[in-house]
Amino acid sequence: MATLSAPPRLIRSITLERANKFLQADLYPHINLYSRLYSKRSSETIRLSVFSVPDIKRISFHEAIAHDFEKTTTGTSYGPSWSTHWFKLNLSIPAEWVGEQVDLIWDSGSEAMVWSTDGIPRQGLTGDRGNDRRVEYTLVKKAEGGETIELYIEMACNGMFGTGNGNQINPPQEDRTFTLAQGKLRTPQKIILEIAVPNKAAWHLFYDMQTILGMANELPSDSARGQEALWTCNQIIDHFERHNLEGSLQKCLQIAKTFLSKTGPPSGHRITAVGNCHIDTAWLWPYAETRRKIARSWSTQLRLMEDYPEYVFVCSQAQQMEWLLEDYPKLFKQLQDAAKRGQFQPIGGSWVESDCNLPSGESLCRQFLYGQRFIERHFGERCRVSWLPDSFGYSAQLPQIVKQSGCKYFFTQKLSWNNINKFPNTTFNWVGLDGTRVLSHMAPCETYAAQADVGDMVRSIKNNRDLAFSNHSLLPYGNGDGGGGPQRAMLERLKRMKDTDGLPQCNMGGAETFFESVVEIAHDLQEWKGELYFEFHRGTYTSQAPTKKYNRKLEILLREVEIASTLCLGLGRDFSYPKADLDRLWKNVLLNQFHDVLPGSSIEMVNKDAREIYRKVELKGRQLLKDALDSLHEGPSLSDGPLIGFSILNTLHWPRTEIIEAPSINGFQFAQYSPDKTTGYLKVELGGLKFTTVSQTESKTEKEAVSVVHLASENEFVLENEWISAKFNDEGQLISLFDKREARELVPQGEIGNKLRLYDDVPPYWLNWDIEIYHLNTGRKAGTARARIGQIGPLRATIVVEHKLSETSSATQTIILTAISPRIEFHMKVNWDEVQTLLKVEYIWDIQSDFATYETQFGSLQRPTTYNTSLDSAKFEVCGHKYSDLSEHGYGVALLNDCKYGHSCHGNTMRLSLLRSGKAPDANSDIGYHEFSYAILPHKGTFHEVQVVQEAFQFNVPPLVRPIASDSAQGIQRCSFFSLEGSKNAIMDTVKRAEDSEDVIIRIYEAFGGRAAFRLRSTFDITSVHRCNILEDIEGAVRYNRQENSTELLVLRAFEILTLKLKLK
Repeated sequence: MATLSAPPRLIRSITLERANKFLQADLYPHINLYSRLYSKRSSETIRLSVFSVPDIKRISFHEAIAHDFEKTTTGTSYGPSWSTHWFKLNLSIPAEWVGEQVDLIWDSGSEAMVWSTDGIPRQGLTGDRGNDRRVEYTLVKKAEGGETIELYIEMACNGMFGTGNGNQINPPQEDRTFTLAQGKLRTPQKIILEIAVPNKAAWHLFYDMQTILGMANELPSDSARGQEALWTCNQIIDHFERHNLEGSLQKCLQIAKTFLSKTGPPSGHRITAVGNCHIDTAWLWPYAETRRKIARSWSTQLRLMEDYPEYVFVCSQAQQMEWLLEDYPKLFKQLQDAAKRGQFQPIGGSWVESDCNLPSGESLCRQFLYGQRFIERHFGERCRVSWLPDSFGYSAQLPQIVKQSGCKYFFTQKLSWNNINKFPNTTFNWVGLDGTRVLSHMAPCETYAAQADVGDMVRSIKNNRDLAFSNHSLLPYGNGDGGGGPQRAMLERLKRMKDTDGLPQCNMGGAETFFESVVEIAHDLQEWKGELYFEFHRGTYTSQAPTKKYNRKLEILLREVEIASTLCLGLGRDFSYPKADLDRLWKNVLLNQFHDVLPGSSIEMVNKDAREIYRKVELKGRQLLKDALDSLHEGPSLSDGPLIGFSILNTLHWPRTEIIEAPSINGFQFAQYSPDKTTGYLKVELGGLKFTTVSQTESKTEKEAVSVVHLASENEFVLENEWISAKFNDEGQLISLFDKREARELVPQGEIGNKLRLYDDVPPYWLNWDIEIYHLNTGRKAGTARARIGQIGPLRATIVVEHKLSETSSATQTIILTAISPRIEFHMKVNWDEVQTLLKVEYIWDIQSDFATYETQFGSLQRPTTYNTSLDSAKFEVCGHKYSDLSEHGYGVALLNDCKYGHSCHGNTMRLSLLRSGKAPDANSDIGYHEFSYAILPHKGTFHEVQVVQEAFQFNVPPLVRPIASDSAQGIQRCSFFSLEGSKNAIMDTVKRAEDSEDVIIRIYEAFGGRAAFRLRSTFDITSVHRCNILEDIEGAVRYNRQENSTELLVLRAFEILTLKLKLK
């Protein structure tokens, strides 16, 4: 009778569990493959001493080694969180290890960096058990036996993701410690230290098994290749003999080779695997720690490049490169050398990976201007791929800005995080507001930190929504957020997956290599027009209100400094344009626009750092502005002569009428004073980009235009001027807004406006990031309030409302109506102390429209006011800049603001988000005192027919008012320095000196969404005008008539950005 010898059929679940345990570190370490990865170990030949840096300081290598190091032993603890400890290691390689590779094993459960004795970072180390674990450093690749080695390790008492207390995004644990231990296995927060000889055959099999097991897990269980992978795993384990290790390893390797060497069809999907290391410039750690993270991460990648010549590593954020140049110049030189080999590729072209919702259009231009200039200066060429994998949505103007900044392509993956709708494209043409197209790719692996495993390969096909057009995708792999980047295991897996049956063909390469491979089929690809709205993290439009206010105010301040300084150049003043100072200030503002800082999703330490940076920028910026204005007045305006009046500079290029607020001076009679008489109010007519002087003889009290406030009844107040009559109840809520000229009531019967409402603000996880749609169900009236009459006119009338928002929060609201406009302003002073609560102001209007208009960078866009589709519903909270507007045919109302970004408009209800109070990762987010303003502007005609854009600018950019003496008034040039003649929808946003010459740069954009035709005029002696891009490369000449001081007719398409370079005589 025959003997049955066939093995039993494999049980999939059991076999997978067997294979997983074969590779695990924690289970059965004495019998599985993991336990055989090192053939020899020793901790006996290591002498260790330490210097602990006091006061949470981060010092340089040379500062550290100048101190005395003390011998340390097992059982010693190091901390607290964020502290730094420098270890000196003296190692002896055992004589019997001759010819072997010897690795140092250092696992402190934290971040650390290996330094050579001559002060060059060699490699980063990351402890603990996560995917970013990297604890090996190769001491010698071939030991002589008996040699001694000395090196240093800089240990940071924080993990890759900071020191979150119990959860990664919780506020940091401030007292974390790490204890020195020795041995093969570590427990949490114990430092493991030893030297070891890697078993290269075991490691080879380990990577083979990771790949084959990945295929068994990820390929369909009913596919032939998936079943073959499962069988192969089982065969390898069957042939593995721990008592005959070397012999059995060779058998196992042969089994694995037979499986992996089977190639796939040439028509299969292709993947370009792009190594990257996304390092948040600040997030759960401060800027100062990021400066060390980049050295740890990038030195590690240099070591990998030595072993893998085919490996390509891309790196974004010029700010981080500049930090490396400043702190680690020798390491920076190594990166430059790697760039020449093509292994290190700067990418992105921007200063930081900024938020793309909140910065102004000019800020986005400067991100690329400074980023591209740094990269070109230090690496010899500009970036052609805009790389923004982690920002919280992408402005509709970004395609135009990207293209005008020298980039041809755009990459992200962030919209894969959408929590309502799946973005429909993978490789596509993104079409911006003005019609600019940029070839774009949304990584189908749906991460920027892929582990380069089989699952990533499978997802790159499964999630690819454009396989009909493109059979190629990009895989961004490498640990990220906290840095680290690709690991040896990732590169080994990629080698095995380069061309194996059942998986896509995969090659290492750069991002530009990928895009160049698909550019030929770009004309066949789908298009996406408009913003890439991110259906997540909508709370970042509002969190950390002081940061957002600083950003808005300093963008405006730097604009004014540049304008005033440029005017000094044009007028030939004895004045040195403060280029170096402005560069430094701009870079600091751009730094704080990083996508976890300006949005408000960082720890408290980061937010404090950001505000200190802002404070210094504001202080220096105001001094630079004063210096320029002094020069324009040919000396300080407050000179020795008697004060006679005021000099007023309008930095906007159109004429405007304003009620200015100025300090009281002896002998000058104002039309109206503040209650304490320290401030006066004066109506002035200002020319565009022009000085206006007002003396006592020139000023007059206005009789014909007045604003008044009076009691309509015991419980009702009325603000009134020639345009409108606004009625408020005794809590300051708007119960009537009547347009006198149109005889139209704007508040529906029974409704109210200026409602301050509180909402429960409890998202499922990302507290400081998210506002969820269900918060709208929880709105309630914000406490109680009592109104009273403030100023009674004639130029400015006010109602003051004292609010008790809750048991812990209060506010004072001043409602202002001037004599010159139908605009009603609301100035807020808030003491805010809430937990997971959102404050909004709400208006309900008698206006019907399916769309509302919101300002975005260099333009505007419309969004639905309906919830008809899931796409509509997802936009329950959206980003807008200085205004939102709800208009029907013939009439509308705009809601202006001076530092807020979170808007919503549903039906006829407009809301503006004012303050949040999330508790993670900053437990004290927004707690404290706030000042901000918003306004309503009723207007005849639709948004496109009136000057809402100009009104929003005027609300944010007040005239520059200075007292003047008789002798300083003589030097003021009372002329319009620059003007745009012929079109109200062309906005002159920027006037500055060119980067590399004394030429003048002017940036203009079309603001309404239609054609703009105009001529640029100037009183300066201009010899030539050229069109250029954002990087200030000349693209063509513009005819300029010096006799008429005017350019030829310039025409802009809808939302086009135009940059002109003017050469002055």
